[in-house]
Amino acid sequence: MIIVLRSGSSDAEVEDVEGRIVSMGYRPHTIRGQLRTVIGAVGDDRGKERLRALESLECVESVTPILQPFKLASREVRSADTEVQVDGVTIGGRRLVVMAGPCSVESRFQLLDVAHRAKAAGARVLRGGAFKPRTSPYAFQGLELEGLKLLAEAKRETGLPVITEVMEPERVDLIAEYADILQIGARNVQNFSLLRRVAEARKPVLLKRGMSTTIQEWLLSAEYVLSGGNPNVILCERGIRTFETSTRFTLDLNAVPVLKKLTHLPVVVDPSHGTGHWEYVEAMALAGAAAGADGLLIEVHPKPEEALSDGPQSLKPDRFAALMRRLARVAEAVDREI
Repeated sequence: MIIVLRSGSSDAEVEDVEGRIVSMGYRPHTIRGQLRTVIGAVGDDRGKERLRALESLECVESVTPILQPFKLASREVRSADTEVQVDGVTIGGRRLVVMAGPCSVESRFQLLDVAHRAKAAGARVLRGGAFKPRTSPYAFQGLELEGLKLLAEAKRETGLPVITEVMEPERVDLIAEYADILQIGARNVQNFSLLRRVAEARKPVLLKRGMSTTIQEWLLSAEYVLSGGNPNVILCERGIRTFETSTRFTLDLNAVPVLKKLTHLPVVVDPSHGTGHWEYVEAMALAGAAAGADGLLIEVHPKPEEALSDGPQSLKPDRFAALMRRLARVAEAVDREI
């Protein structure tokens, strides 16, 4: 249910309403706007009629049901776009944020080379995998702790905040020591124990869409993080599995405007995984920006032909720089900047 308080309600009145919500067995999530305060009461739908009694309070303007199954992610609860702050970078604002770097951290030289060149081209966040989920158990699994330390070194040298993937609940605390954004990969989008655990870490979370996940299922996964007390969730469209075999996945750019209608959360597009081929990455990156994405996640490698993972979809640094120049023009056309 959504409880809208009257304009001018005092802090004491807000706390009183929150206390009443808790006493009914619900969790209050309070959003303070310039004119009004809105409280989302989240819990078992079977007893929601009890919340209607709050309309009898003088400070309460209205109590209405949240129609979407994803409550806190819905624009019914929050109409304004959420802006996620990451070490001085705003994701979800006017600026189109590009996150770039290698699929896997392979060596100090490789990572620092890419980090410096990506920053020079205009990237605002450094991506790199330390723990790698691979389809084959024989494929490169990442440098793990050594990779995390190299990412931290790259951040110290470049100033770029770091995003890296976490796969297991028991490693969340370790990775949160080194990462500014915790990435939940496509294979873990419905790993609910992991989602609950990253909510506790209070670090921004980038939640990738599963390859066979509907938009509603994806937003319900985001709801696990939001309901756990972490409001800083970023959604990432990275392609879904269809009958088409010309590309690795089918990058569902329909999802961008659909999400912009349904949710206030920022939306990022990953054209690297979405296509699986470097020659298509630029076109889909530009299309993602034109569709209204708040950011892009792009794989960059100095020698893709020698990459230990996902070389075919990685851009060389010079090609990435050329993409960034074209991206600036598209961003300007849709009233954004990079």
